[in-house]
Amino acid sequence: MIASNFKAIQNNQDSISAKLANLRVMMAKYDLDCYFIPAVDEHFNLSVPAAKQRRAWISGFTGSAGDLLVGKDSAWLFVDSRYYEQADLQVDTGIIQISKLGLEENLSLIETLEKLAAESAQKSTKIRFGFDPFTVSTEQYQNWVKKFATAGIELVSSPENLADKVRQTVETLPAIDESPIFSLPASLTGETAAQKLARVREAMAKANIDVLPISNLNQIAWLFNLRGSDIPNIPIFISYAIVTIDAAFLFTNPERVSLEIKQELSADVTLLPYTDYPSTLVSCVSLLKKVRVLLDSKHSTAGTYQLILDQQRAGNNIEIVFEPNPVEGMKARKNPVEIEQMKSANFKASRAKTLTLMWLTEQVENGNVLTEFDVKETVEGFYQQETDFQSLSFRTIAGAGSNSSIVHYGTPSPEVTLKPGELLLLDSGAQYLAGTTDDTRTMIVGEPTALQIEHYTTVLIAHINCAAQQFPKGTTGSQLDAIARAVLWQQQLDYGHGTGHGVGVFLAVHEGPNGISKSVQYPLEPGMVTSIEPGYYEPGWGGIRLENLYIVREMPSKNGTVWYGFEPLTYIPFEQKLINVDRLSKTQLQWLNNYHASVIEKLEPVLDAAAIAWLKKAAAALGKIDVDVTVSQ
Repeated sequence: MIASNFKAIQNNQDSISAKLANLRVMMAKYDLDCYFIPAVDEHFNLSVPAAKQRRAWISGFTGSAGDLLVGKDSAWLFVDSRYYEQADLQVDTGIIQISKLGLEENLSLIETLEKLAAESAQKSTKIRFGFDPFTVSTEQYQNWVKKFATAGIELVSSPENLADKVRQTVETLPAIDESPIFSLPASLTGETAAQKLARVREAMAKANIDVLPISNLNQIAWLFNLRGSDIPNIPIFISYAIVTIDAAFLFTNPERVSLEIKQELSADVTLLPYTDYPSTLVSCVSLLKKVRVLLDSKHSTAGTYQLILDQQRAGNNIEIVFEPNPVEGMKARKNPVEIEQMKSANFKASRAKTLTLMWLTEQVENGNVLTEFDVKETVEGFYQQETDFQSLSFRTIAGAGSNSSIVHYGTPSPEVTLKPGELLLLDSGAQYLAGTTDDTRTMIVGEPTALQIEHYTTVLIAHINCAAQQFPKGTTGSQLDAIARAVLWQQQLDYGHGTGHGVGVFLAVHEGPNGISKSVQYPLEPGMVTSIEPGYYEPGWGGIRLENLYIVREMPSKNGTVWYGFEPLTYIPFEQKLINVDRLSKTQLQWLNNYHASVIEKLEPVLDAAAIAWLKKAAAALGKIDVDVTVSQ
């Protein structure tokens, strides 16, 4: 077994070396010193089709984020703290250097390029830095232009993706746009596509915008009330769109669109092949004597930006307006129908996860040996038993023991058993026809240690402090992020991911523009759905994350000031064996008891007698605080 594992590792190393060598041959043809391979595809998806998993294919690193830079003799993988451990496990540092962003002496992509340029300047030469402009955001490209203007770095937009060319020499790329597209009725979306287009055009007219290109697949799916299955676990489809004041274009593979949907679209939308996007965009911006084009620099590609710049240089009177795409904000503010759908979906997911926790408790108490894979299969089985199940919303994370500290541990093993005294982190979610779900619980197998109780209670307090917080209109995600982290910071602890992310309605489990993190300056508003998921991770020891989804609601307000708060969408008990009640303030304990009372109230009608008995024990009131159920409903 050891010999065969060693051989497999050696074969993988040889394969990666060969791929990098072939890429360097391609780079030489374009006279490139470096080539950039991001984790994302042409639509900035973090979860990408098999054909677009360029960085993973070249490097062997499968994390959803992390970019690769390939030089003539060296290569660098840039990862944030969520992926430190995973990169160490998957990347051969003899072939690819790991740059752990945020740690001292670990350079960023820009710093690495500037270092290479400084070395090259000694030879009186420039660094030629190549990239596929359709895999780079306009914002990132503009930042490079500014940073590299005097750094001796020449930006070179590749006319074709070199990673794809290397891959095509050894295999045929899988198809990316053959799965059927299906439509959602207004009874699920709350609005027709025509009504949404009218709102978008109203926003365009208000800003005096003539042309709105759209690359983000979640925005396109939401706008046209269409869904697909091109992206793993996200019901979206490979496409582009362009909206003008009097027309709308959808670019995808027309052969996978049914006649019925074509007829639905025909009154408002022109359906064209995916490859027609560049030429149609050029036509839209060059036919008018004067045109204002809105580009969302975060969601528009540098390729789209360069197409428009080329028309400017050709003499067309084009003004580019850099503003957020109005579709993004509209999508984030759920209408009443969407809110009800999200409540329905997350209720189903809460029941499935609660039944999983009951199963886990019983298995452990009966002395049965379980693996991470057993837990994964069980929770996914419960999800599938619920009505209107479509798929998972992401790969299930079931990390036991030291694996629980790997933030995005998406490969639960049938060989890793749950051992007494160890933590189990279970982060999972499902896509239902009504909505998208995501929640995390951390459990203890057997009896916990004092340190496990200490850290779990700290993370729980962080969660409660954020979830219970009322905040005035205009409060940003970064402000709430600090509130959550405060209790950890007091102990000089922290976590490397954001405290929360937006969630779509039967769309991506991570969506903007709202979020709760150090960098999010977008205000939280009623109708937005966000996760709250503080954590603590210590390599070799384990990790803790506690996550619920919440809807932002307007609260009863005083003195004319508008105040908001959070209403739970997730109803799953927390692990009581890991809670030190004495550390909770009266307010925190009140919130916890209210929440658990709501969990019982919500789930009791849909559970059998045995499950109800288990739930009432798992969610029993703690301490001596009276319960006021109304707080968490």
